[in-house]
Amino acid sequence: KYYPPDFDPSKIPKLKLPKDRQYVVRLMAPFNMRCKTCGEYIYKGKKFNARKETVQNESYLGLPIFRFYIKCTRCLAEITFKTDPENTDYAMEHGATRNFQAEKLLEEEEKRLQKEREDEELNNPMKVLENRTKDSKLEMEVLENLQELKELNQRQAHVDFESMLRQYKDYEEEQRRLELEEDEREMKAMLEQAQSRRLLEDSSSDEEPAPAKSCAKTKFTDLLLEDLGPQAKKPKLESWERSLGKLSNKAKLSGLVAAKRKSHSSVANGMGNQNVPLGPGAESRSTENVAGDSPLPSGSNEGTSSSLSLLGVYSDSEDSKSD
Repeated sequence: KYYPPDFDPSKIPKLKLPKDRQYVVRLMAPFNMRCKTCGEYIYKGKKFNARKETVQNESYLGLPIFRFYIKCTRCLAEITFKTDPENTDYAMEHGATRNFQAEKLLEEEEKRLQKEREDEELNNPMKVLENRTKDSKLEMEVLENLQELKELNQRQAHVDFESMLRQYKDYEEEQRRLELEEDEREMKAMLEQAQSRRLLEDSSSDEEPAPAKSCAKTKFTDLLLEDLGPQAKKPKLESWERSLGKLSNKAKLSGLVAAKRKSHSSVANGMGNQNVPLGPGAESRSTENVAGDSPLPSGSNEGTSSSLSLLGVYSDSEDSKSD
């Protein structure tokens, strides 16, 4: 930019702007507030396009005080607040109420009481003495409380928190182990009960036919007539008797053999019917011959004679052939 050598800035005419003119600035809400019109909460740090102006006839130690105009985000109602350089803060003016202001009010109250006390002490020396005695009593009480707290901390300092935690952990492990043992004991008891029940059922199923026999044997004669020998030997004895006959009856066997010999010899010699003592088998054959009036051959009585008698006849036939 070029400035001529005869340039004089004082000769430039100045614009006469009003002192209360407004500027549009971008700012953030300095505190939490609530709109009085709609009840909308506006939190601290929310950004607004605000209008700024200088407050007329107000200043603090030569510092000007500024006023800001913003609009509610919900109802567009106008909210105003201004700077407070005395307390390094902002003061709410119109359109909203400030939230969380109790701490600030408490601080202001404390400051007011302190100022009143100082004013009283300046004019009344007795009041100064009273305030000193009160302060000394308060200090003694504070020291006593502090000493009690120190003693309490020393008492608690002897306690080993790690050992306490270790003991608690051991106790929990012991309780867990006892619970596991109790569960195992209950399971074993249940298994034993199930096994005993199964054994009882098996024994009862095995012993079911025994009571029937005991009930059937109500008479002593049945016990006497019952064959106590093993039943497995009976079929063998019956098959032996069926094939060879009873060997215990020697008289009958001897009679059979003798009768066969004599009957064969008498037939060979032509002597038909003679009074010869015969066995039971031969006697039966003689009676049949008498009834039929004809001699019966030896092979016709195979169904009634035993296998031993056939053996006897076979031996007699061999003897006759040899003769």
